[in-house]
Amino acid sequence: MSQETALATFQEVVRTLLGPQGCPWDKEQTPATLCQYLIEESHELVAAIRHGGPADVCDELGDVLFLLVFIAELSSSKNEFTLDDAIRGAAAKMIRRHPHVFEGTTFATRDEQLKAWETIKRAEKKTEDGTPTGIFASLPETLPSLIKAYRIHSKAARAGFTWDSDTDVEQQVEAEWLELIEAFQGDDKDAQEHELGDIMLTLVELGRRKGLKAEEAMDKANQRFLTRFQKMETLAGANNQEFTALSMEEKNALWDKIKTEEAS
Repeated sequence: MSQETALATFQEVVRTLLGPQGCPWDKEQTPATLCQYLIEESHELVAAIRHGGPADVCDELGDVLFLLVFIAELSSSKNEFTLDDAIRGAAAKMIRRHPHVFEGTTFATRDEQLKAWETIKRAEKKTEDGTPTGIFASLPETLPSLIKAYRIHSKAARAGFTWDSDTDVEQQVEAEWLELIEAFQGDDKDAQEHELGDIMLTLVELGRRKGLKAEEAMDKANQRFLTRFQKMETLAGANNQEFTALSMEEKNALWDKIKTEEAS
């Protein structure tokens, strides 16, 4: 089956679900009610890509695609736009934003290319008076905080608003750390939260400059902790011990044992 035939078949499945003899639940949905499912399925796709295998990715990709086609069909039924409109629009957008590929434009550096991308993107989304939108106008409000912080720094850097060097950022991290420690010496929770946010935002930028994405790093750190904790519980169980009843010293010994095994 060709890709075109597969997509057409998929669309027909969705139309059947939304048809007179279709699924009552599906027929009650709107693009707005599907947003939460789209977020959840997107997270499951990301988890499959990071921690699963090809079969997992294929399965989750299909789930996300189903919701995208579902939303397009709902919009088409109201004569708003069709899936073909979205596809054609996306293709035109990618051609427009890649002049170095489709128009022979050359950029001396990757930074110049990325700045051009932002300029083109801003020109596409103009205000009512025809002027380009602000630098952060296209930043989704619902992005997870670490991803949003990365995008904020990335866009700010392309606009020329960032530290001059990595060393400057490292010094800023040190300064933010001292301010956080000072805040913790008091009782002002708002001030403590403020300083905690500042150091996290600065760490995201330091990682970005080093080619690291804080959200991915945090996800891997979470997975390491969960894996090690599960192994600690398993070791305790193998010794007929209740993990929660162990002393902190005993728990730390299990933790160190697992880390040593990982290193070897």
